[in-house]
Amino acid sequence: MSSTELAWFKSSYSSGEGGNCIEVAYDWQQPTHNGAEGAPAAIHVRDSKVPHGPQLAVAPTAWASFVTYAGM
Repeated sequence: MSSTELAWFKSSYSSGEGGNCIEVAYDWQQPTHNGAEGAPAAIHVRDSKVPHGPQLAVAPTAWASFVTYAGM
């Protein structure tokens, strides 16, 4: 999935003062059976000040571990 197709949003862990923050987007995978909700296949992270700059894509479990470790 390209960055133009991702729906980026400000991370809830960024400060509320704007400017310096990280943005996060989920790359969703479709459920394999009816009634199941989709789950993110990857978490994409970028700097809000440089939206066309580098991006980091990590597995959902790695992102959860990072957030727990960082105390966010």
